[in-house]
Amino acid sequence: MPSTLCGVRVDAEELTPFLPPGEKLTVTPQVRPSSTWCDLRVDGTLAVRTVQKWWQGGRDTAYFLRSQTLEEVTESAEKGRFVYSGTQGFGKTKRCVDEKYGQELYTGFQAYASDHEDAEAMKRLIVSFTERVERSDACDGPPA
Repeated sequence: MPSTLCGVRVDAEELTPFLPPGEKLTVTPQVRPSSTWCDLRVDGTLAVRTVQKWWQGGRDTAYFLRSQTLEEVTESAEKGRFVYSGTQGFGKTKRCVDEKYGQELYTGFQAYASDHEDAEAMKRLIVSFTERVERSDACDGPPA
């Protein structure tokens, strides 16, 4: 079990229920100027994707998630700062702001390969992931 996904610590206990059974885990990062994607595959099948994306400031998390998924995500916490379902969660950092480009850092956590659906567990996962992103180097601004 990886202890980090693209440099952000993840709690194995929180992540494990969203993974299908399998033998081999691989983590593939995709770093772009305004985003970092991290794909976790189990036996070659995409199981989980995380995203850290600098996005237009002043928008809510629901606006951001529409660019990330076509599935309905209706649960929310902290006045819409976190939006989640049984298999996906999206968040907005509080202090990660790029004044130069007027952007804020958003996060996402999507589970694809497991039959497990648990909105409360996904809420805990996206909240803790977002808090860890806020404490990481990612909060310093988009990669140059």
